[in-house]
Amino acid sequence: MPPVRGRYAPSPTGWLHVGNARTALVAWLSVRHRQGRFVWRLEDLDPPRRLPGAAEAAERDLRWLGLDWDEGPSMGGPYAPYVQSERGAYYEAALERLAEQGRLFPCRRSRRDLQALASAPHGREGLPPYPKAWRPRRLPPDWYDAFRTGTAPAEAALRFRVDDTPVTFHDRVQGRITEAVDTAVGDFVLKRRDGLYAYQLAVVVDDLHMGITEVVRGADLLASTARQIQLIEALGGTPPAYAHVPLVLNEHGEKLSKRDEGLTLAALRAAGVRPERLVGYLAWSLGLIPSPEPLSAADLIPCFSWDRVSRSPWVLPPDLAERLR
Repeated sequence: MPPVRGRYAPSPTGWLHVGNARTALVAWLSVRHRQGRFVWRLEDLDPPRRLPGAAEAAERDLRWLGLDWDEGPSMGGPYAPYVQSERGAYYEAALERLAEQGRLFPCRRSRRDLQALASAPHGREGLPPYPKAWRPRRLPPDWYDAFRTGTAPAEAALRFRVDDTPVTFHDRVQGRITEAVDTAVGDFVLKRRDGLYAYQLAVVVDDLHMGITEVVRGADLLASTARQIQLIEALGGTPPAYAHVPLVLNEHGEKLSKRDEGLTLAALRAAGVRPERLVGYLAWSLGLIPSPEPLSAADLIPCFSWDRVSRSPWVLPPDLAERLR
């Protein structure tokens, strides 16, 4: 068996909250339980949404929680750079390979065009799946070179041409999943018309290049997995093992967001919460221990098991900080 390589990949668009910490803890425990390597990768591909200082704060918050990593932006490693905004050459190489395989095409349709398909069933993105009839019937052999060098008409996104074979995979938390990507989302964007690389492309290329063998993330990203598997296989890779951890919800039953300022790690730390109290509480919420007793992250390594991880969302009590003090 190859060595286990897991990762945590935050976006610097806000401060880490309890839900982020909970997922990071599970990802870290899964790797450390099997003596693997844990990778920190910064997903900063959307410049307008970057928050100054958020990347540094995320590292500081998770170190306070007791987590560490073996490779990342601040320490380097064999697969540097670990910052997505510095990895454009890898994404361009992947796009070129897909174009050579006939799996890529330019698209000048907009979200408004999709929204106009009012009678079509809506898919994963809240929009109708991209219609196969909108694919170009024929492309010149040199279309991608012309697109890349700027001699082709501008203002086009690049879409991945999905196939019609359903994708089936086993998720360590969610169980067996089958999805027909062509009817769920259809052909999806890999590079936006403004030149920014899409999340689906960047995460797949980075995981393949960095040898990631397992992906642990929130259940809100489960809907991306089938299309990412198709993309991985088109690029000649083997999909990693997946585990989508149930979300943390606020008292109103809503997914936590970075706007929930009182539930950020920085806010809890400022309120006098000790990291062991939070770690133990998170471990209890996950089903790893029977009661919310204070523990360090390292204390949990021997008792970690995917069989114990809860399959249900967890609703945070509104008085969390008071309970943890």
